[in-house]
Amino acid sequence: MNTLYVFLGFMGPWQIVLIVVALLLLFGGKKIPELMRGLGSGIKEFKDATKEENDKKTTDSDKKE
Repeated sequence: MNTLYVFLGFMGPWQIVLIVVALLLLFGGKKIPELMRGLGSGIKEFKDATKEENDKKTTDSDKKE
């Protein structure tokens, strides 16, 4: 979370506007919601996998004790 804040701290409003305009020019307005859905599902799968791995490590350390 902290690294995201640092990354966004370097970006001003004009940089964000420039990125949005570039995305609209490259993909068009109709394709962007589909891309965002795919990105969101990918992030959700990544979070679930990391949570599952952390839970597995926690239960493994509990068994060792």
